[in-house]
Amino acid sequence: MNAFMHTAFGITDFWTYVLGTVFIVLLPGPNSMYVLSVAAQRGVRAGYKGACGVFLGDAVLMVLSAAGVASLLKASPALFYVVKYIGAAYLGWIGFNMLRGAVRNWTKAGQAGQAGQAINAAAAMPIDQSSPFRKALVISLMNPKAILFFISFFIQFVDPGFGYPALAFLALGVVVQIFSFLYLTTLIFVGVKLAAAFRRRRRLSAGVSSGVGAMFIGFGAKLATATLS
Repeated sequence: MNAFMHTAFGITDFWTYVLGTVFIVLLPGPNSMYVLSVAAQRGVRAGYKGACGVFLGDAVLMVLSAAGVASLLKASPALFYVVKYIGAAYLGWIGFNMLRGAVRNWTKAGQAGQAGQAINAAAAMPIDQSSPFRKALVISLMNPKAILFFISFFIQFVDPGFGYPALAFLALGVVVQIFSFLYLTTLIFVGVKLAAAFRRRRRLSAGVSSGVGAMFIGFGAKLATATLS
């Protein structure tokens, strides 16, 4: 099978790529955390809109890698630094806003008296009214895990002597999208299950939101300190 994949699609070490992709997809990242949070806030439909934004963002990164942009970034450190610092700032900004909203939510819960606890029990976490698709697309394009995956890992499995490299990139991309779809689908339904608990407990909602916000700031810091190998 491995030999067949190498011969037919120009892919080297196919099963190594599959195994590595599974582990990389399962690592927490801004894509998965955003889809989980939007599903918990706004339901399955919004969760899948966010997931579609992730799929498109990853597809764009794949095309850029296949077109040689990954090699361009490696050859031009200045350009890579511009891209990574813009992405880091955006992810940090998202995390800051999530933390700020969580603090406001926690303060409201703390100020509410016993009579207000019934209202808080029925209140939902603050809803992000922005387009899940558009926001997930931008997050995906600025995702440090995805950027480093397509620059450093993805392109290594294409045989440079293969006559149709686009076919090899397409096959590798399909593998990524399949695992991403399965993983994000799981997170969407997990998020919907968590939504009921969030609506009953404002402090729990604030705690989870602050945790996700801190993770986004961490993702931004990771991207800011990333280096090309």
